[in-house]
Amino acid sequence: MATEQQEAAKIEQLHHASPDELEHAAGRERENLEGWIPALATEDEIREALEKAFDYRGDITVTLKDGNRVEGYLFDRRPGPTLAQSFMRIIPINSQAKLNVAYSDVAALAFTGRDTAAGKSFEAWVKKYWEKKAAGEKNIQIEPERLE
Repeated sequence: MATEQQEAAKIEQLHHASPDELEHAAGRERENLEGWIPALATEDEIREALEKAFDYRGDITVTLKDGNRVEGYLFDRRPGPTLAQSFMRIIPINSQAKLNVAYSDVAALAFTGRDTAAGKSFEAWVKKYWEKKAAGEKNIQIEPERLE
């Protein structure tokens, strides 16, 4: 009963929160995964590595149990109760096809592409802004990095 009351209180709080309060959510620490080749010995390790691959903003290389390799961007995953019922969706390099790969078919995983989001946090942007302002620059604009 206390849990239901706590949930009701949280919902009530959200209804009265200002838009500024709602826009700020707690972040999480970003890992440098570029070049990482995780061990995939257990089901939990496979699931954890594929969750990190989903959050990664670069290409990954998946080696399948049949020996084929797929290099591309993991843009979706659908975890299920078993590895055979869990799927990831990858857009291979130089293709617009969307491949479904069962977690149970994964033999190896490598974070092979450049992480396009590394060092691109809002905090990094603000730091660059203040460095330029302190150097006396005017009309400061920080342009986004061109993608390859």
